[in-house]
Amino acid sequence: MGAPRRRSEVCDASTVPGRLTRFTADGLTFDVRDEGPLDGPVVIALHGFPQTSASWAGVVPNLVAAGYRVLAPDQRGYSPGARPAEVARYDLARLVADVLALADAAGARRFHLVGHDWGAAVGWTLAHRHPDRVATLCAVSVPHPTAMSRAFLGTQALRSWYALAFQVPGLAERVFGARGGEVVRRMLARTGMPDPEPAVRLLTDPATATGAVNWYRALRLPGRLSTGRIGVPTLYVWSDRDTALGRRAAEGTAAFVDGPYRFVVLPGVSHWVPEERPDELAGLLLEHLDAHPLER
Repeated sequence: MGAPRRRSEVCDASTVPGRLTRFTADGLTFDVRDEGPLDGPVVIALHGFPQTSASWAGVVPNLVAAGYRVLAPDQRGYSPGARPAEVARYDLARLVADVLALADAAGARRFHLVGHDWGAAVGWTLAHRHPDRVATLCAVSVPHPTAMSRAFLGTQALRSWYALAFQVPGLAERVFGARGGEVVRRMLARTGMPDPEPAVRLLTDPATATGAVNWYRALRLPGRLSTGRIGVPTLYVWSDRDTALGRRAAEGTAAFVDGPYRFVVLPGVSHWVPEERPDELAGLLLEHLDAHPLER
């Protein structure tokens, strides 16, 4: 049986005992949105670039209504108290440790994990390295890292041109700030982002821009995209109008998942699935969670 369906009361997180608004890891302080019943099965939702936990705003109410407790952090580089300057501090091992610290702060020995974009990349690695903590994985947009690496031999390299440009020190920050953010606003609009303004505000703030781009600059660290096979139940959602991530890596992901696996293609949808199709994504996620309930 799936998780019990119950609607939780809306309340002020800052006044509820046990409700999280912040947690600490690696000497940093992270902001987190904590919604749903405190005794519900935990779902940790990881945002991507250039976003925050607000990108899950359309998805979370559906999960909360179904009885899940959803923890959505503003990840490293995005939370004001968690913006280290050193690129090495954006290593995947540290990003994974941030999520485990959040789960520990919430008292969640095991949890469901959903991630979009870079959040999915963290999710793949976490599910591989800590299958004892991850009950299920839902990756949105970004494929398994090994499938991604192999696709670079084809057209994926052209789709990911910006990741190479971000390696030039200071270049991304200058582009983001150009013409009051108009350049980046138009770039994001061309990718299909429904409302670019929150992302524009992030990227025109020099502190946030550097933290966000450091995720890409850390790609040059040894073993950055080294992720093994996945044994936990996995749902992978990809959209066929994603300008950043092509079909080859998406379809190749199945070869790296040993556990129960479902691959869903959303036709006519851009890269920004959580904002563009929140109800549809939530429905797929709830089917996934119901099929693989978290043992209490």
